[in-house]
Amino acid sequence: MIVIVNNVGTNVASLQYACERLGKEVMLSSDPKLIKSAAYILLPGVSTASRAMMQLKQARLVDTIRSLTQPVLGICSGMQILFDWSEEGNVSGLGLFNEKVRKIEMSNGFYLPHMGWNNIHILNKNCALLNGVADQSDVYYVHSFAAPVNADTVASTKHSELFSAVVAKDNFFGTQFHPERSGAVGSKILANFLAM
Repeated sequence: MIVIVNNVGTNVASLQYACERLGKEVMLSSDPKLIKSAAYILLPGVSTASRAMMQLKQARLVDTIRSLTQPVLGICSGMQILFDWSEEGNVSGLGLFNEKVRKIEMSNGFYLPHMGWNNIHILNKNCALLNGVADQSDVYYVHSFAAPVNADTVASTKHSELFSAVVAKDNFFGTQFHPERSGAVGSKILANFLAM
């Protein structure tokens, strides 16, 4: 069973359809018991860190998410809340990745939000999430905040500055981009996740 955690992000329908195109059945839930019993957990994006954390706290899911041992994938803002802290709303995250999420610096020719297609540079080819994904593959972004490249970064992207495109630590994974909107590459990444 695959569970998309409800109320964490708003990009639920396209994520659900992307999983269903892979032949997978998906449930939307904020029930701690159901989440704990699921085989795979997805934290959707298109939100803010402060709103996502507020929703998790209201649903009493913070400790539930932290305690999960099955594969968990955070997408966009769903990835950002896996970190210690976010500048977006000055809010503490789940603390599963030891770094701070900050607003991307704008520079000459680079604007926010970082929106559209950009490529990823794979730093760790042994990460199961990226099996069969070519270096410099294009994926789809919509964001203004990001985590810096750190010890848990397995792929990076540059938009004015380098940031973490994919992170992995134990059973927790994150993509700053939207795999559900990233065509064949994104579908491959979701399939890899759902095959863990």
